[in-house]
Amino acid sequence: MSMLTRRRLLSRAALSATAGATGAGLRVGGTAATAAVSGGLATGCDAGTDPDTDPTDGPRGDLRFPTGFRWGAATSAYQVEGATKEDGRGESVWDTFSRTPGRTRNGDTGDIAADHYHRYADDLDLMRDLGLRSYRFSISWPRIQPDGTGTPNQRGLDFYRRLVDGLHERGISPMATLFHWDLPQTLQDAGGWENRDTAYRFAEYAELLYRGLGDRIPVWLTINEPKTVVQNGYLHGHHAPGFQDPQAAYLVAHHLQLGHGLAVEALRATGSDARIGPALNLHPCYPADDSAEADRASRLYDGYENRLYLDSILKGSYPADVLADLGPDSRMARGIRDGDLKIISAPIDLLAVQYYTPYYVTATGDTVTRWPTSQADWQQIYPDGMYDILTRVTRDYGPVPLTVTENGLPQADTLSADGTVDDSGRISFLRDHMAAAHRAVTDGVPLESYHVWSLLDNFEWAEGYDQRWGLIYVDYPTQRRVPKRSALWYREVIRANGL
Repeated sequence: MSMLTRRRLLSRAALSATAGATGAGLRVGGTAATAAVSGGLATGCDAGTDPDTDPTDGPRGDLRFPTGFRWGAATSAYQVEGATKEDGRGESVWDTFSRTPGRTRNGDTGDIAADHYHRYADDLDLMRDLGLRSYRFSISWPRIQPDGTGTPNQRGLDFYRRLVDGLHERGISPMATLFHWDLPQTLQDAGGWENRDTAYRFAEYAELLYRGLGDRIPVWLTINEPKTVVQNGYLHGHHAPGFQDPQAAYLVAHHLQLGHGLAVEALRATGSDARIGPALNLHPCYPADDSAEADRASRLYDGYENRLYLDSILKGSYPADVLADLGPDSRMARGIRDGDLKIISAPIDLLAVQYYTPYYVTATGDTVTRWPTSQADWQQIYPDGMYDILTRVTRDYGPVPLTVTENGLPQADTLSADGTVDDSGRISFLRDHMAAAHRAVTDGVPLESYHVWSLLDNFEWAEGYDQRWGLIYVDYPTQRRVPKRSALWYREVIRANGL
């Protein structure tokens, strides 16, 4: 790997990282109405405001989604559950990372988070009252296998069985993610995702879940955002396990992809008719100017951001330009064995797409900012990027069914004296991105569902609790839930099945 490649990889990781909350922010107006909500969202939590009192809030009915379209919201285990030392749960890399001084903002950890482990029933009632049709959550690997191997922890399985049963009782379809970054620390001590064996341990863990919960879960997602593990965990180092090693990073990318494929094969071996696919965060990459150099640099950037993961899963090959850039002696190139790409490209039933921001790439391979940013200064607000990435996947890879499993933004939300949270900027963001998704559907993209990130304010990784992404405000000292204005607006979108 050349020094130039190393510099660009580290630069790319820094730009992709969830940086400090110093962005320009969204400047939007609007005041919260104070009328009481008539029905719903009154499950021991504050109800907030009624979108019908503000004519700019409610869906206008102009953009209807297909019949059967599923509206949902998403969370992940370490970000919401808490209870990190209860009922036999083992240590994860994020327990270790967040408890290491200087790793997270304010020294925050997920030890309590949104206390969903104890409050899941109330949270399920909130989902029901929002009208959610789908809930995308993740399962904590160390809660199922405390050391990453062996017999499952029955108390951990029982928690997720109660959660899944509660979803079905409320008419909400479960969508379970097998791995959302919380690798058991014991496996990390044995090399983590640098160790090829971890991919096989992951497949064994997946099979335990298929057999323990599979008859109740219609959709499984394998690995959440492998690119984030690669870039933020192994290039930039501000996510667990906290390394800065480009050679290790792309070996990790291969083993994550291998783990995905092995998990798909494990589901097929059970004879289950459940659907399965990966969850990829995809970023459209545009040349920053009209030069041929910027076009070439943008193409390579896209290779690292998107095609490395899409091509291996959907075409059975890694992009030649990325492999050439890494070099034939890279740890990734040397780590690819005969038959690996066949496993990685095992047929999937759907692809989960997560969209947050575009990149504009200069002739030198750097990036520039073209659009206003959110509180997360890495996130440019560009709804057309949603349309571009959805249509690109369909155009380049065929009509694989798609689901949006994350889309949202952070704001410095505050609880007003009247007990409401006015996050009108989030409403604008969601409306514009949903409209872009609708345009993609109109143009032939087989999009089945859309999930807002996130259901609840939660532990935002290296940013701790400084950024709030939720539809539901969480008052962390009391764990009181308060539906924000965006939650009430979203309820109306779901009722109308459109905007």
